Amino acid sequence: MKEFLKYEEKASRTELFVRIFYSIPVGIILYLYAILAGVCQVLLWIVILITGKRVESLSEVVADFLKYNIQVISYLNLITDERPGITPKDIKIFIEKYEDEY
Repeated sequence: MKEFLKYEEKASRTELFVRIFYSIPVGIILYLYAILAGVCQVLLWIVILITGKRVESLSEVVADFLKYNIQVISYLNLITDERPGITPKDIKIFIEKYEDEY
C-alpha cells in the first residue's frame, strides 16, 4: 500500500493539462458512484434500524466510494499527479488517535 496525500515537490506540467480533460469522465463516474453509495447508505440505515447489525457488503460500497472520492478530489485539487482509476485503489489513510493519559 502506498501512503496517500503525502507532499510531492515534483509536479508534471503535462499532467496539469491532462487533468482538465480527464476530470470530465472521472466526474461522471464519481457522480454515478455517489448515487450508488447513497442508495446503499439508505439501505444500510434501514437494515441497522431493523436488525441492529451492519451488512458488510453495503458498508464496503460506501467505504470504497469515500476512498475513491478522496482520490478524485486530491487529484483535481492538485495535491497529487497520480490519476484515479475507474475503481478505488487500495490506499492507506493514516488516522492517529491521541489519548490523554492522566
